[in-house]
Amino acid sequence: MIGVFDSGVGGLSVWREIARLIPDVPLVYLADQAHIPYGGRPLDEVRRLTLRAAEWLIGRDCAVVVIACNTASAAALEALRATFPATPFVGIEPAIKPAALHTQTGVVGVLATPTTLHSRRYADLVARWGRHVRVVEQACPGWVQAVEELPARVVCAGDDGLSRLVGDCVTPLLAQGADTLVLGCTHFPFLRPWIERAIGAWQVAHPDAQAATIIDPAPAVARRVRQVWLDLAVHCGDAPPAREFWTTGSAGQFAHVASALLGYAISACALTL
Repeated sequence: MIGVFDSGVGGLSVWREIARLIPDVPLVYLADQAHIPYGGRPLDEVRRLTLRAAEWLIGRDCAVVVIACNTASAAALEALRATFPATPFVGIEPAIKPAALHTQTGVVGVLATPTTLHSRRYADLVARWGRHVRVVEQACPGWVQAVEELPARVVCAGDDGLSRLVGDCVTPLLAQGADTLVLGCTHFPFLRPWIERAIGAWQVAHPDAQAATIIDPAPAVARRVRQVWLDLAVHCGDAPPAREFWTTGSAGQFAHVASALLGYAISACALTL
């Protein structure tokens, strides 16, 4: 079994890529919604919460654990590998390298949470891969919570407020010449239609501006997970693969939002870590 962990529903953007790439593998998803958002918490606290979640997933016989959260990966990946050396961990990080290789203007924009942007892991990424480009960052307050409430927010309030929330973060990066936008949080791919709308509005107002590309690291993470899984040579049997969803928050609320984001109905269970 492969375990996928995030603070909320955002890691489903990684989960769906894994499920698409290796559909015969049983998967268990754990959301620590009792402590969401992670993005504004101290790194030490995020590390403690992530270690606790990983211990639970390993206890459910997960042979591979995916930390589908940029903040948790930045805070805890090294500690996880040291604490559970027998378990392969796959983390996620802002895709600075492919963005630096892709940009035509030489300016890469990163959309992320404050904790990710302030982490040593992120600083190391920029130092390693961003030497020959200019990397401009934008913390995105409210984005994680917007995704956690996305179906209700769109249905009940329309998307005008969401368009402003997203546009207020995307536009400053475009104004600085960024033509490549890195999604530095797994929640953010679910806001892609609004990000694209903000890019489109900017290009209408600035027709000479370079077209902007969005980089989502989830497919690359799924490819890495598939390779790790194949290297383990685990036999799954012939039965349909299990798909489990767990949350430390409200199981009903998680199932409602996750079903809307994935496009099909799922059920969830609640637990206390």
